[in-house]
Amino acid sequence: MADLPDDDLEDSRAALDPTLAATADILPWLARPRPPRFDPAVNARWVAAGEALQAAWANRHATGYGPLRPAIFSLYGIALETADADCLHLGEALAGAADRLEDDAPPARLVAALSACTECLVDPAGLEHELFGERARHFARRLDSVPASAQDSARSAAIDRLFLEDAGEQLALLRDALAALPPDACALTSEAHRLATQADLAEVPEIVRLARQLADYAGRHAAELDATGHQQALETLIDRLAEAIAAVDG
Repeated sequence: MADLPDDDLEDSRAALDPTLAATADILPWLARPRPPRFDPAVNARWVAAGEALQAAWANRHATGYGPLRPAIFSLYGIALETADADCLHLGEALAGAADRLEDDAPPARLVAALSACTECLVDPAGLEHELFGERARHFARRLDSVPASAQDSARSAAIDRLFLEDAGEQLALLRDALAALPPDACALTSEAHRLATQADLAEVPEIVRLARQLADYAGRHAAELDATGHQQALETLIDRLAEAIAAVDG
């Protein structure tokens, strides 16, 4: 590139000076951390309450829905303290969901919404996450939009069909992983966890239990899966999963 004449260089520098000065003025502001919107102690309690709620939800197949109500209302109590509209809306939506869980068979859409919501609540930034308001509004709307269980049967059937399609693929991948030489412990574990997650969203606790059992077994015996006894144990678990999946279709 040809050298610019000195006069042109001076003119260019002079033209850039206002921009460079404005940038220099802005940089200190950009470097400053955003001041917290909430009392740090309140946010710490929100984070702890969110973790407790997620744990209660994750363990519901073992403990039932009983521990969920106090966990939800603990979070709602903190939402009342914040006086924040997004927190309050989410707290109210979760409280409404707690009432729905008393039904014998909560709608599958409600179960899926609660699974996603409780997972999202486990965030170390808590109320200070830059997307907290957007997330809270999203999950509040999603929880509020779940229809009554009597009207939800068609949607549940659709969810079952989608689950069965995915579960069939997961079963095939599990059998392929077991047939590998040596058996692929990583694939067995990851695919079993994926199947457990799908079954959890579809509210099929027996499949959740079997899939987690398979994942745990494959992980604990990863270095010795080529032994005949372990292969037979895994094959039995996969067969039991296939029977449980077939029962959903029945």
